[in-house]
Amino acid sequence: MSIFRILALCLLLPTALQAGTIRLKDLVNFDGVRSNDLVGYGLVVGLNGTGDGLRNSPFTEEIMSNILERLGVNITGEQFRPKNVAAVFVTAELPPFSRVGGQIDVTVSAIGDSKGLLGGTLIMTPLNAADGQIYAVAQGTVLAGGASAEGEAGSVTRGVPTSGVIPSGARVEREIDFDLATLTQLRLALREPDFTTAGRIENAINREFNRRVAIMRDSGTIELDVSATNVASTAHAIGRIENIRVEPQRKARVVVDQRSGTIVMGDDVRISRVAVSQGSLTLRVEETPLAVQPNPFSDGETVVVPRTNVAIEEGEGIKLAEVPESTSLAEVVAGLNALGVSPRDMIDILKTIKAAGALHAEFVVR
Repeated sequence: MSIFRILALCLLLPTALQAGTIRLKDLVNFDGVRSNDLVGYGLVVGLNGTGDGLRNSPFTEEIMSNILERLGVNITGEQFRPKNVAAVFVTAELPPFSRVGGQIDVTVSAIGDSKGLLGGTLIMTPLNAADGQIYAVAQGTVLAGGASAEGEAGSVTRGVPTSGVIPSGARVEREIDFDLATLTQLRLALREPDFTTAGRIENAINREFNRRVAIMRDSGTIELDVSATNVASTAHAIGRIENIRVEPQRKARVVVDQRSGTIVMGDDVRISRVAVSQGSLTLRVEETPLAVQPNPFSDGETVVVPRTNVAIEEGEGIKLAEVPESTSLAEVVAGLNALGVSPRDMIDILKTIKAAGALHAEFVVR
């Protein structure tokens, strides 16, 4: 199914799905209610010969020596070259209001020349936040996301065997010092700043409490006076407003992915009166070398004479097509489908229309 047919089918969806109301919790972030990134450096053991080559990854040997010494094993002056250990970075996300003893998922990624983490076990690894404090400790069996196999003359890899996850692999040891109950003013940050959407959110919150408790500061911030809401706590105020439904105002935007030829356009994209014409130019180069043999019993050598045929062909392409004033997305899709335009040709056409000033939308190329 072509991209234009998919877009045309999307236009047939009910109006409620095209311009429906969205919950407030899906439009804004609440001040202070956020997650925190954690990172640690550890060691995965128990690999089946797919670990780091310690000569190429000396840091693996160093951390392994430190772990063994902490466990009471004296390895001073000893040399060992195991193939079943790998140095890894461990990353995790500490959710808001996580309490001591809670468990979170972690991601394990090799940083040396390990060929895979399949079947390995992560040794106790402290996880630090940006302030340098330890907030969690990770340990457990790594679930790798791929597999690899090799022989003397070839190899094959499926997925990414050098990265994996440990579900509930870290235990929270320290809590974030943030007291939501002490806030008397709460800020709501829009994920997509827009003055119209911010105004609608302000009006919806004020209607919910039947008084003016919210005020729009700018296109991306609404400030809520918690003390004026007459609720038990800040958490109660958030719970009351987060399910309020608001219809956001979206910008006219066209997003293009040149690598895959994907085009996504909103139904509010408009194109002014413009004429579109696309040619089809083909350049053909053919090499037909000719081998010239010497005469029999002569001292000559075989000579290869190069022969190149170059031709340029210009097809009919797409003839001049006129787009009427204020054309909508549905009309653009139907018209370009009728002209037989491919997605990649459509990208070039949209670029040219935008350069001509006739495409009234934000044009994003990825």
